[in-house]
Amino acid sequence: MSILLVLGIAIIIISVYVAVSYNMLINSKNMVNAAWSDVETQIKRRYDLVPNLVHTVKGYASHESSVLENVMKARSAAMEAKGGAEVHSSAEKNLTKSLRTLIAVSENYPDLKASENFLKLQFELTDIEDRIKASRRFYNTNVMAFNTRIEQFPCNFIAKYFKFKQAGFFELPHEESAAAQNPAEVDFK
Repeated sequence: MSILLVLGIAIIIISVYVAVSYNMLINSKNMVNAAWSDVETQIKRRYDLVPNLVHTVKGYASHESSVLENVMKARSAAMEAKGGAEVHSSAEKNLTKSLRTLIAVSENYPDLKASENFLKLQFELTDIEDRIKASRRFYNTNVMAFNTRIEQFPCNFIAKYFKFKQAGFFELPHEESAAAQNPAEVDFK
């Protein structure tokens, strides 16, 4: 009788542990999804701002059409990027680079730099970029917690049984991360 009692208690303890671990994995996965949604919201704000910025610069720097076209192409490519963080990282890198070039070009136009509308848009773009960085950090923190939980013993058995997959970090490829830290260079030769 005592062996059956011990076996019954062990089954109950294991069942409770599996249920608690499963719920923790679901909670972590939902946190990752919510954090990614926040990243997408901030990126959408930037997408909405870019045409206004390009239109404002276009009025002052009409002969810089290739720069303006590159920004709009990068925006379109980033908006069309489908998938998770890995897919968006590359497209977002190109848009960020194009926007840096656009801001660098604006430095050559004193009237544009003094334009209240341009200054407002530039401030808003800086604010959005800061929010995107914060959202990416929050997303990556949640991804790290989720991935760690999936890998830790004994939760890794439960994660494997229920087919939880690791989430991808929002990061630039290693060779591109150094280039992203440098400001865009503009040469008018």
